[in-house]
Amino acid sequence: MPIRINLLAEAQALEEMRRRDPVKRAIWVSVFLVIFVFAWSSSLQLKMLISKGELNRVQAQLNTHTNEYQRVLVNQQKLADVANRLAALQRLATNRVLHGNVLNALQQTYVPEIEVTRIRTEIAHSFNDAVKPKTNANKTVTPGKPATVTERIVLTLDAKDISAGDQVNKYKQAVAEFPYFRQYFDNPNDVRLASLSPPLPGPQGKSFVSFTVECRYPEKTR
Repeated sequence: MPIRINLLAEAQALEEMRRRDPVKRAIWVSVFLVIFVFAWSSSLQLKMLISKGELNRVQAQLNTHTNEYQRVLVNQQKLADVANRLAALQRLATNRVLHGNVLNALQQTYVPEIEVTRIRTEIAHSFNDAVKPKTNANKTVTPGKPATVTERIVLTLDAKDISAGDQVNKYKQAVAEFPYFRQYFDNPNDVRLASLSPPLPGPQGKSFVSFTVECRYPEKTR
């Protein structure tokens, strides 16, 4: 029987040992892990880029809505300002002195021997500037105030007393106590005797005095 001798047995054994070398396996595993981590990191970067693009798109939309919101706030402020002005004009128109009521009240304020010769009404309006809101160092906001108008009305009655002055105070008191005027002139100084002339000669030898009653309506700020 022939004898077979493998002259490469030793080399084959060494090659087999190299194949089964754990270091080589570890290297292959490490290479695989590196490739896996690289692929995973690449996927994360791709997701991050996609998310960043989505974030930029959302921020652009948000900025657009923010600008629109600011415009809405500005328009609302303008609308509120116009509404306040219209309301102030409405109050000014509806609360003004109606001379028909004044004349009707004076017609019913009768005192013997008194003749009213002239009626004057002075109406003055002074504008008060608006006060803007202020923020102090502690971030505390002090609210502002809208612009207002202060109305001052003075009713002047020129008259004469043909009884030589006996009825002047009675007429002044009658004006102050008449219901229409009493709702405005609750202060005694609101109706005052502004002037009184000395007795003057009149027709048929009778003397009279001229006087002026001044009625100040309370100031109103609107």
